[in-house]
Amino acid sequence: MQTWLSEHMLISYLLILGMTFFIFQKVFRPQQARLPLIREILLYATMIFGSAILLIMQVDKLPIIQCMAIAIVMMLTLRLRQLYDSWKGKSSTDNKVNTETK
Repeated sequence: MQTWLSEHMLISYLLILGMTFFIFQKVFRPQQARLPLIREILLYATMIFGSAILLIMQVDKLPIIQCMAIAIVMMLTLRLRQLYDSWKGKSSTDNKVNTETK
């Protein structure tokens, strides 16, 4: 897989760029906060440049894409756990309310 990703640099770059944007949006961006347009453009330009540097590391046989994929899987696992905990909390609260009213 590492060899294939090194041979297909455009696909590797787009994967790195997409995962970088996703991780930034989910982890580092403050909730409901919008930056001024100039800062937003500068931020995304910096991420585009940084993704090119990560591509160089990927081509030099470092598992950048695989590590970013693991980070995204961990983020999704955390989100699923949060959803489960909130669902479980609601159902246990509903059970307490139902037993108290009986």
